[in-house]
Amino acid sequence: MDLKPLITLLAIVNPLAIVPFFIHYTQGFSAAQRRATIRTAALASFCVIAACALLGLQILEFFNISLQSFQVGGGMLLLISAMNMLNAQPAEAKPLTNELEEGVEKAAAGSSIAVVPLTIPLLTGPASMSTVVIYADRAQTIWQQVALVGYGVVIALATALCFSLADPIARVLGKTGINVMTRLMGLILAALAVEVMADGLGKLFPVLVAR
Repeated sequence: MDLKPLITLLAIVNPLAIVPFFIHYTQGFSAAQRRATIRTAALASFCVIAACALLGLQILEFFNISLQSFQVGGGMLLLISAMNMLNAQPAEAKPLTNELEEGVEKAAAGSSIAVVPLTIPLLTGPASMSTVVIYADRAQTIWQQVALVGYGVVIALATALCFSLADPIARVLGKTGINVMTRLMGLILAALAVEVMADGLGKLFPVLVAR
């Protein structure tokens, strides 16, 4: 079983790096509200990954976009995410963070916060979506596609676990520890991003790989 898609998704989603955001957005929540938020965020993360794995290629075909172009664009998104992570920022936070922080007080509690902004764009944004579509195209058997959907379950469980342990994780790692973990994941993601872009460019411009 190829675990590269799972490793890539874990590096991009990186729920550990989203723990401070979870704590921030759920301040003042009761224990029941936090549990509901965790369940909804985990389920929404799985649904996004499963939808991209099962329908992503059909969507590309509908818009007449070649997978090679999508690979290069997706690889660029991965690289941008990696650079943000190397600066100890969440992979999908980018310029939306300040706007989301300013509007969080106006957002509905519980499930709405779990979907936006926790799931989209902080957990599963453009980079993770494009990654799933790229690996879905590489799936040669139905079992490989099922495995890709199954990786969505792993991501959902990892998200639920990290959010459930948010307070202990924040106390043990501290801001410095979370930043170090984010940078390590960013380094791994950068290497994977280069590989994805190189594969796409090689298919678009065969002369680049000609010997």
